[in-house]
Amino acid sequence: MATEIEAKLRVTSHDPVRAALAEIGAEPVGSVLETNHILDGADGSLHARGAALRVRASRPLGGGPERVTLTYKGAVEPGRLKRRQEIEVGVAAAAELLELLQHLGYVQVLEFEKRRDSFRLGGCRVELDRLPRLGCFVEIEGPDEEAVRQAQLRVGLGHLAHIPASYVSLLIDHGERTGSGRCVRFTGRESV
Repeated sequence: MATEIEAKLRVTSHDPVRAALAEIGAEPVGSVLETNHILDGADGSLHARGAALRVRASRPLGGGPERVTLTYKGAVEPGRLKRRQEIEVGVAAAAELLELLQHLGYVQVLEFEKRRDSFRLGGCRVELDRLPRLGCFVEIEGPDEEAVRQAQLRVGLGHLAHIPASYVSLLIDHGERTGSGRCVRFTGRESV
């Protein structure tokens, strides 16, 4: 059982972060367009206990096979950074998995797309995320809080506060405030 330890930071642009990553020798991993399907029990039991179930299809923007994963995330544990249990398995096809989960009683509560550019920096992953309606974020995930904190400082983001909320929570809150719904995709006007 793995534990996810991460810092999520809101930025106005990824350009300065990309420049800092290049300057300090971070290794580019790739760019993907993700489609995330968030599911819950019909009674909302996962959300009620702070857990999440996700089916994610990641399509490499440079070409290549789609990668599909099923992920369970436990409730956020106390601490300075976001820390939670994470169990992830690869699967063959998103549509069939979603159908199976619906037969088991799960319902889709949110679907959203995310553009992600990934980098390796020491023992950490630095993800440059862009979401329709929400904007630009940087997620730094690492083996422990100190590694994440050091990576945040190295990319010049030490002054930014951590955002403890998940993208799911941020999107649901935005949808409730604006009445914009629970399907969030890039439009033809937005470049992926």
